[in-house]
Amino acid sequence: MNGLHVVVVGDVMLDNYWWGNVERISPEAPVPVVAITHRESRLGGAANVALNCKALGAKVTLASVIGDDTDGNTLLQLAEEAGIDTTLVMKSNKRPTTTKMRILSRNQQMLRVDDEVTHDLFTTEEHPFIDEVLRYLQKVKPQALIFEDYNKGVLKENVINHITAHCKEIGIVTIVDPKRKNFLAYKDVTIFKPNLKEVREGLNLDIATTDNAELDEAHNRLHDALHHHITFITLSEKGVFYNDGTASAILPSHVRNIADVSGAGDTVVATATMIYTITKDVRLMAEISNLAGGLVCEEAGVVAINKTKLLAESQQLLSS
Repeated sequence: MNGLHVVVVGDVMLDNYWWGNVERISPEAPVPVVAITHRESRLGGAANVALNCKALGAKVTLASVIGDDTDGNTLLQLAEEAGIDTTLVMKSNKRPTTTKMRILSRNQQMLRVDDEVTHDLFTTEEHPFIDEVLRYLQKVKPQALIFEDYNKGVLKENVINHITAHCKEIGIVTIVDPKRKNFLAYKDVTIFKPNLKEVREGLNLDIATTDNAELDEAHNRLHDALHHHITFITLSEKGVFYNDGTASAILPSHVRNIADVSGAGDTVVATATMIYTITKDVRLMAEISNLAGGLVCEEAGVVAINKTKLLAESQQLLSS
């Protein structure tokens, strides 16, 4: 993993956490009063995917558009402190940096407040961003690129098409973590990694969680539209499904003490990208990614994968 260079393109966020204690109900409304004890900011969205890739040992470059604001500066500082290259993060005065404010007490989320805009990049933002990313890919030639789409406007169809075509031309592995808006825009990618809800909505299919035949049909429908190589679907507590056109399987999840599912998909896509890029083994990619997603659910809040724990679990559970 330490020899890989991964570029993560998409919607970045700043995850703010306010931790406190609840000892009474407000006299103004029937809501708890949280007495704040400490505050923390973490990388979210595509930036959390980048953080997971970094935690697994890769060199990571983040590509996005953020606001020219205090939250944007905080996000850049956190990324740089984590060792993530922010060369391809552009600032814009036309949008704020997306922030998610979570208020927690006793590891339970009490409230979340989002500050964001979700309109697509303006042309004056889009064209310079595409040009910078394509020049970088041509010059540096990383081994893998992740599209992390949260429908916040960075991944316009034109952005997707130009970057995908260039990656295909120069031999870069591409993996997509899609959302509804651009669901069928990611043509010719290597791995398409939606969750089951996104597949149901994107294809208008009523799919049973543990029905291999129905999931195979979903893969066929996706392949007809996207011409991608591998379908990799996360099934929440039921595990994961993969289909590479020759083999398919549902891999069940492992028993966990779940604290928070936030960011689990980010960990799965980061792990899948790196395992597949190294090994080209689809089942191994699915097995280890399944473990990684479960591990981060044992922690409160959005956290990156612990490489040592992942290795230990892989050796214990997958060695046979």
